[in-house]
Amino acid sequence: MKAVVATLTLLGAALIATTAAGVEPNEMLADPVMETRARDISRNLRCLVCQNQSIDDSNASLARDLRVIVRERLVAGDSDTAVIDYVVARYGDFVLLKPPFKPITYALWFGPVAIALIGAAAAAAFLRRRRTRDAADAGPPPLSQDERRRLEALLKDAPE
Repeated sequence: MKAVVATLTLLGAALIATTAAGVEPNEMLADPVMETRARDISRNLRCLVCQNQSIDDSNASLARDLRVIVRERLVAGDSDTAVIDYVVARYGDFVLLKPPFKPITYALWFGPVAIALIGAAAAAAFLRRRRTRDAADAGPPPLSQDERRRLEALLKDAPE
């Protein structure tokens, strides 16, 4: 039983440590409600350096700067939406981990699917070409009995 409790405690500590990896203690706000709002906003903003992490998880200096901006805007009295709008106005829709669905972000939404389809088409073309080449390398099919008889007759009649 003690081993289970110790394992769960270590696992919980590891989870807490990984979720707070990017945010440094000197960035945190004294008000826990404001800090919770800041963390919620930060989890939805993409680190422009790491690109697959939120600014809340990233240790990059630009992510730190963005976390500080988020907290400054909240302390100034901005709503969560106003803070996000401010960051998007400065860095574009790409800064959002879930960008809005609009014409300017179609590449973000459809790009991965298009790349996968192009890759599948290229793989299919490669395999088709390879199959055709392998069939050509195999040589002609063997002669049928009728074709052999005709060939033998032609060879008998041919002058030497």
